[in-house]
Amino acid sequence: MIRRIIEIDELKCNGCGICAEACHEGAIGIVEGKAKLLRDDYCDGLGDCLPECPTGAISFVEREATAYDETAVAAHLAAQEAKQQHAHHEGGCPGSRVQAVKHEDRAQQEKDLPAASQLSNWPIQIKLAPVNAPYFDGCDLLIAADCTAYAYGDFHNRFIADRITLIGCPKLDAIDYSEKLSQVFTQNDIRNITLTRMTVPCCGGLEYAVRLALASSGRDIPIDVVVVGIDGELK
Repeated sequence: MIRRIIEIDELKCNGCGICAEACHEGAIGIVEGKAKLLRDDYCDGLGDCLPECPTGAISFVEREATAYDETAVAAHLAAQEAKQQHAHHEGGCPGSRVQAVKHEDRAQQEKDLPAASQLSNWPIQIKLAPVNAPYFDGCDLLIAADCTAYAYGDFHNRFIADRITLIGCPKLDAIDYSEKLSQVFTQNDIRNITLTRMTVPCCGGLEYAVRLALASSGRDIPIDVVVVGIDGELK
């Protein structure tokens, strides 16, 4: 049948997961860091997710699609609830799921990596940092999700060296960084931004905050986004 159904633009999607939380039918999931319509018959076509998407990645289309199935949705939601209960006992959301990470030749890696700190400013927490400081002018700025410094072994040399560093985690701080970052971008002559984030979906919130801050500041600052896996590999 031809009916109205959502369509998700992967190029615009930042993987923040807000649409998945807004969908009462559980029709949207985060797959490999992007929002996906899991099944046509889970989508009722009412579009609760549309106004929640911060990047405008979701729209309505008219196309051939399986009819909305309340029974299938009920079964799907029950399965999701059971999975969440299990995840709660096993360690919570995907970003905090318990996982063991194995590294080969760890002793050799540690021998090869210099231990000297490359940090050149303080404080580094976004919520504590000033919006204007002499070290911001003309700087290359690193905005890092907290966990990236622990996941990537040579973080100081690869990312902190020769940059001013700000770190944060929107999931733990539960605040909107975009307003403060916009002030930082507006009030200082920042040459470029490197953003390091983890592969987990909740880290998309930091990337969204930085891009929103850039847009609201009106500054054209180049940005490079680096994604780090929990195994320490750059994706």
